[in-house]
Amino acid sequence: MKKDMDKQRKIRAVTGFALLVIAAVILFILSLASGSSRITADTVFGVLTGRITDQSAHRIIMDIRMPRALSALILGGGLSVSGFLLQSFFRNPIAGPFVLGISSGAKLTVALIMITSLRYGFAMNSWMMIGAAFAGALLCMMTVLLFSGKVRNMAQLVISGVMIGYICSALTDLAVTFADDANIVNLHNWSKGSFSGADWQDIRVMSVMIFAAFILTFLLSKPIGAYQLGEAYAENMGVNIRSFRVFLILLSSILSATVTAFAGPVSFVGIAVPHLMKGMFGTSKPVILIPAAFLGGGVFCMGCDLIARMLFAPQELSVSTVTAVFGAPVVIWIMLHRAKERSMS
Repeated sequence: MKKDMDKQRKIRAVTGFALLVIAAVILFILSLASGSSRITADTVFGVLTGRITDQSAHRIIMDIRMPRALSALILGGGLSVSGFLLQSFFRNPIAGPFVLGISSGAKLTVALIMITSLRYGFAMNSWMMIGAAFAGALLCMMTVLLFSGKVRNMAQLVISGVMIGYICSALTDLAVTFADDANIVNLHNWSKGSFSGADWQDIRVMSVMIFAAFILTFLLSKPIGAYQLGEAYAENMGVNIRSFRVFLILLSSILSATVTAFAGPVSFVGIAVPHLMKGMFGTSKPVILIPAAFLGGGVFCMGCDLIARMLFAPQELSVSTVTAVFGAPVVIWIMLHRAKERSMS
């Protein structure tokens, strides 16, 4: 009986990962082919394989659309894993970078640094943006943790995080109001959430940050699994709780800061995708859920970015608008499901 169940779990896991990979490939090709200039799938494959050397098609695909598709894939995966870490840390299914105000804190510090750099005419590179975002994310995370020691339940903690996010967003809007017109133009798309404008240098930097944090997170799969069963159980399994919690905070802050630095605040991905993957794979084991959340976040964000570009083309929506449309119902379902479980228990 146990062998049959293990076999079914393995088949489900393999099928789930295969479906995610197939979805990622399809959405990636669609992202390269879709846009203001229609390009056929055959042309896309021709440019990728070097069979077609048309300079215009090559520039559109390789210099504009491919970096955007890769940034959606990489940053979406990083944001989803960040949400998984926060949900594990707070043991709350609706904890996430956007809800807890962490993304808004990163947005505030990046906006201030961007405005300052543009005003005084010095170039702001990718590492500076990540550093500024990390400082803001970590500051907000520390504030949330301070509140966690004062409030009585997780609902109050989430509300506190939402309020922190609103304060940071208000301060960001205030800073943008007093910025120069040129600064406002540069900040507008980024502050609403967008994967556009990425270049290959950005892809290299975000890949280093996201994949390094992802590998470290995956190596923590066993301690995270023990921690999910309770701190006492984790300590009995040899987990240093204090160091472990610090690692979770740092990794989730690095992931959410990198996403915010390059794409701005992207809503609900960190909450919705881990739960969708948990339902899809039928397990909460970190060793499966961490890579599943990464792939699922990438697929989710590539799909939302494609909709944001094409739904009202040539007018483009912010990606956060689309992720909210698909992610918010998942959060509502989670809250209703938890309320139903409490009423039955």
